[in-house]
Amino acid sequence: MAGPGPQHRVLPDGRLHLQHGPIDMILRAEGGAPAVQAAHAAAVARFATLLDELVAELPQLRQAVVPGDCPLKGAVARRMAAAARAHWPVFVTPMAAVAGAGAEAVLQAMAAVPGVTRAHVNNGGDMALYLAGGAAPFRVAIVIDPVNPAVPGVLGIGPDCPWRGVATSGARGRSHSLGIADSVTVIAPDAPGADVAATLIANAIDLPGDPSIRREPARDLAPDSDLGARPVTTHVPRLDPARLAAALDRGQVVADAMTARGLIGGAAMALQGVVRLTGDMPLAPLPDVADNTLTMKKRGLLHA
Repeated sequence: MAGPGPQHRVLPDGRLHLQHGPIDMILRAEGGAPAVQAAHAAAVARFATLLDELVAELPQLRQAVVPGDCPLKGAVARRMAAAARAHWPVFVTPMAAVAGAGAEAVLQAMAAVPGVTRAHVNNGGDMALYLAGGAAPFRVAIVIDPVNPAVPGVLGIGPDCPWRGVATSGARGRSHSLGIADSVTVIAPDAPGADVAATLIANAIDLPGDPSIRREPARDLAPDSDLGARPVTTHVPRLDPARLAAALDRGQVVADAMTARGLIGGAAMALQGVVRLTGDMPLAPLPDVADNTLTMKKRGLLHA
């Protein structure tokens, strides 16, 4: 029996909730009331066909990207493939960009409405942002310790900032990871690019061959996984400082290379209470829970 079709509802604070199968988005447009109403209607209309478009090409979307002509037909599918191909020859499939590309597609529908000054789409934690000139900056909270989500960092992204995508990946998220990171949050020029980059940096934060880390073939956990027989992380023991640093070093090499190519603006890489920042992460002051003072945590190592 087929499941329910696309659903939408307005939340008490005025944000719009869109849900269809595995896709769950929270979004908001800002501007005058007519513009907001029209933008939300445009989001609902664009969302209505999104899942069906992806399902129609799902077998190809689960294949690793290769050079040459893209065989995909749908606009969102091709956007996913382009984001993944930017990292060839590293193994990655277009599915690494699925959340970011879906968020971007819905955001574009809202941003096309005259009078919209700001808009955002949060698709399971991966975000696409729109800011008109002169609009107030976004303040995006990022969790730097998944065990203690009350201690976030805050990214300030204004209209003069080039980053319009924020994405998080890691071994503790909904998706499987080849690495051991608790979380990796990336800012990038767009949401699909941020999505793929976060996935690949999280994969790189690892201790290959360490027998204390448990892994299982991805297809044993999810038969339709695009990772196939590749071993994904299922348990990471408490690591000593040297192994923590070694794992984060591997991720930083990958993140720094992406930053140098302009693929990302920066990354926050979290592993067992230690966060390594690389690139230009526009972190704003945040309350220090211990002494209730404001601290500016800009670079180096953060301890949650």
